[in-house]
Amino acid sequence: MVGSSGVDVERKVNAILRVLSQSEEAVGARLISRELKKQGIDLTERAVRYHLKLMDERGLTESAGRDGRLITPAGLEELRNALVADKVGLFSNRIELTAFRTTFDWRSRTGFVPTNHSLFDEEDFPRAVKAMRSAFRAGISVGDLVAVARAGEKLGDRTVPEGKIGFATGCSAVLSGALLKAGVPMDSRFGGILQIRNHKPLRFIELIYYSGTSLDPSEIFIRGKMTNVVEAARTGEGKVLANFAEVPAQCRPLASDMIARLNEAHLGSLAVMGNIGEPVCEVPVDPNRVGIVLFGGLNPVAAAEEARIPAENASICSVLDYGLLQSFWDL
Repeated sequence: MVGSSGVDVERKVNAILRVLSQSEEAVGARLISRELKKQGIDLTERAVRYHLKLMDERGLTESAGRDGRLITPAGLEELRNALVADKVGLFSNRIELTAFRTTFDWRSRTGFVPTNHSLFDEEDFPRAVKAMRSAFRAGISVGDLVAVARAGEKLGDRTVPEGKIGFATGCSAVLSGALLKAGVPMDSRFGGILQIRNHKPLRFIELIYYSGTSLDPSEIFIRGKMTNVVEAARTGEGKVLANFAEVPAQCRPLASDMIARLNEAHLGSLAVMGNIGEPVCEVPVDPNRVGIVLFGGLNPVAAAEEARIPAENASICSVLDYGLLQSFWDL
C-alpha cells in the first residue's frame, strides 16, 4: 500500500507532468516552480529539480540540456492514468482555481479573464469563423471577445503547433471570478445541454455535475454531437451549451449588477437569472439561493463543429490579458 507520503509525491509528480504537457518546448525548474505556485503547490526550484531527476530515472521526462525537461510518451501515459483521488472533483477545482486567477476589473477594463482554447487546422479556420458568426450574433456565447494565435505563437501557456490556428473564447467562469473579488461566493453546479424554445431558455435536457467529473461537460457534449447551436441562433429553437450556478439570496442585487458590468465589457453570458428560491429552467433551487444559467463559451466552436469543422478544445484553459482580446467582428 502506498503511504500518505508516497501519495503526496505522486501528486507532485503529476502536477509537474501537467505543466510539462502544456508546453511544446522544454521547460526549466524555475518556470515549473512558478506555474505550480499559481496552482497552490509550493515547490521550490530545488525541490522541482529533485523530482525531475527521479522522473528522468522513471522515464517520465527527459533532459533537453540547459533548456530544461520534456515530457516523454511514458509521462503522458502516466498523466492519463493519474491518481483516481486527484481526478474526483477535478473540474470543479479547476473552476475555483480559475475564478481565483481572474483579476479583471470592470472599472478600468484591465486584468486577466478566463478563456477556452480551440485549435483549428489552418486551412479550416476561415470556414470556422463563418460558421461561428450566428452564435456570436445571437449572443449564445460569452461576449464577443476572442484571441487568435498563429503557428509558433503563444496562446496562454501553450505554443500553437504547426499547421494550426489557436482560437480563444471567453469563459463563463469570468462571472465567478468577478463575484469572488467582490466577496460573493458563486457555486458552479453543472454544465449541460439547454433547450431553447421561442428564443428563450426552456430546460436542461442533459447535465453533468462538476463535482463528479474530471472532464469538461462542454467538451463531452460537443464530441457527442449533442448541440444544435446554429439552429438555435437562426430559428430560436435548438440545443446549446450552458452552465448552472447559484449565489446566496442576499447577493442577488450585487450579482445582477456585476452581470450588467460584464455585459458592458463584452463578457456577458447570462441566459436567465431566477428569483430567490425559484426553479430556473426546471432546476430546483434552495429557498435561500438564486439560480443562474450562463451560456457556455464554447457555443461558437460547437457551431463550427456542427458544420463539420473539427477542433481540439480545452475549456477554462487559461487566463488571458483583457487587453489582448479583440472583437470577433474584427477578424
